[in-house]
Amino acid sequence: MTLDTGVMSGAMIFIKDDLGISDIQQEVLAGILNLCALVGSLAAGRTSDYIGRRYTIFLASVLFMLGAVLMGYGPNYAILMAGRCVVGMDVGFALMIAPVYSAEISSASSRGFLTSLPELCIGIGILIGYISNYFLGKLTLKLGWRLMLGIAAFPSIVLALGILTMPESPRWLVMQGQLGNAKKVLLQVSNTTQEAELRFKEIKVAAGFDENCHDDVVKLRQKSHHGEGVWKDLLLRPTPCVRWMLIAAVGIHFFEHATGIEAVMLYSPRIFRKAGVTSKDKLLLATIGVGLTKITFLIMASFLLDRVGRRRLLQISTGGMICGLTLLGFSLTMVEHSKEKALWALSLSIVATYSYVALFNIGLGPVTWVYSSEIFPLKLRAQGASIGVAVNRIMNAIVSMSFISIYKAITIGGSFFMYASISVLAWVFFYVFLPETKGKALEEMEMVFSKKSSGKNVATETDPRLKA
Repeated sequence: MTLDTGVMSGAMIFIKDDLGISDIQQEVLAGILNLCALVGSLAAGRTSDYIGRRYTIFLASVLFMLGAVLMGYGPNYAILMAGRCVVGMDVGFALMIAPVYSAEISSASSRGFLTSLPELCIGIGILIGYISNYFLGKLTLKLGWRLMLGIAAFPSIVLALGILTMPESPRWLVMQGQLGNAKKVLLQVSNTTQEAELRFKEIKVAAGFDENCHDDVVKLRQKSHHGEGVWKDLLLRPTPCVRWMLIAAVGIHFFEHATGIEAVMLYSPRIFRKAGVTSKDKLLLATIGVGLTKITFLIMASFLLDRVGRRRLLQISTGGMICGLTLLGFSLTMVEHSKEKALWALSLSIVATYSYVALFNIGLGPVTWVYSSEIFPLKLRAQGASIGVAVNRIMNAIVSMSFISIYKAITIGGSFFMYASISVLAWVFFYVFLPETKGKALEEMEMVFSKKSSGKNVATETDPRLKA
């Protein structure tokens, strides 16, 4: 999935030359993935409740492999779009299930680190895509971009085989009444036997079982966590704390893309060209710098999430993004209005782009997925996370399909001033609506989001039982 994101950024340069597609067709090609991901994310929640988290990841891997093969074949625009749609379905599945699976097998003390790893893998995939673009771009026009897109099928095969060796989510197993199997998994993934026992009791209580039940298999009276009941509890008759959770999840996913990250990641070659970089090789090298910056700060964020906390990282990140976007808008405006080549403005544009990517990936990028996957109650978690991912994909599609049209209408500098203004709104939203969740067990989230909790002052002490 992430390899495709990276390669598409550079591949579009060559696809336009080979297939002779227009700017509108480029926008549709970039954005259709996210519209299909919207469908995939909504289907993934219920699918993962039925077949399990692990087999949902396997299904996503198979979908991606099929889509990558179609895009690599790509004799015309229609087949390319069909492959892009299949990959989009996979993206919806993967973005929903990966953080949920990570959150459900992690302990409270390390959940931020482990749940942020999928986002780090996204960064690595994007960087590999950028690097492969640079080398494959030297091949013939017809072969180069097809290899860029088709080669992504190989990592999906590795993932499909690898996930079959991983344990199932213990929380999903408990929801199925498979208490014995859930306990075995917890003994595998916990630091101590005592921690595994405590987590097992908390999960049983959250799922509605007696904490003293020692049966390996429990016959379920009804699967109220499937189907319509879950959607009613989320959307039609949510409790006050569930409503707050939903607002927080939808809001953070909305602002992750409304602040313009997809415009920078997907259209970075265009941005650098507007700034004054003209050579295709230099454009692709500049995008490799974007990928390196992303990975560097994602690694930093992985270690900071459980130390600094989600809320503080969000505030620092979003505040820095406002500055980075403002500088980028200013420098690109200066380049556009300069009669001669302004090297200082070109340099400032590159620095501002890298700064924005760095600040996004040390906070808003990873926190979005960690936060939205950990806040919902057990029976609502998969469907709640899928709603967040659906909003995420809608915003991703809107930004990726409209960026070219927007910058042609209000100038490229004006478009980044617009994203800076949205980032100000994001900072206010995070300050008001997102309480701290660092160190809290998943079963404690309803207490964190209760009316007695303040968005600004929520106890974040790690349960001492889980420090072992």
